[in-house]
Amino acid sequence: MSRIGERKLTIPTGVEVTVEGSLVTIKSSKGSLELRVSPLVEVKVEDGVVKTIQKKPSKEANIMQGTTNSLIGSMLTGVSDGFEKSLEAVGVGYRFNVQGNKIVVSAGYSHPVEVIVPDGIKVELVSNTEITIKGIDKQRVAEFAANVRKIREPEPYKGKGIRYKGEFVRRKEGKKAA
Repeated sequence: MSRIGERKLTIPTGVEVTVEGSLVTIKSSKGSLELRVSPLVEVKVEDGVVKTIQKKPSKEANIMQGTTNSLIGSMLTGVSDGFEKSLEAVGVGYRFNVQGNKIVVSAGYSHPVEVIVPDGIKVELVSNTEITIKGIDKQRVAEFAANVRKIREPEPYKGKGIRYKGEFVRRKEGKKAA
């Protein structure tokens, strides 16, 4: 059985954690995040440490305790350090362009694809073929990066497409191998 829910999460300096009933709010200078906790789990803040406790031990409560602990840990990391994902476009003519609150992606289609950047997320253009997506909410950053990648996923024959930085694309040989 996993013991993730038993972890004690230390609160970084400059971060404020408040618990009001089933609502956990974490604030810092970068922003604030909220989490509605399951009724099976109780969250306590004592001496700069956040603990999750099962109200009545059961299998479901154990699962929710681990999930809640992990989500609060991600929130603490997000408001103190932040999260980022880097994407790169590989292929002739594949490029990114950031214009205000939207990204214009040229990915081999007959038209450029425009993606609107949601609130709470910043996009930086590193080069024509590389962008960095930053934010305090881990789920929103990863989801937006996945949506941009979905515009043109890397294909296995030439390796062209939009991929995460450092992602390995398994290559295949074409018909000539047969």
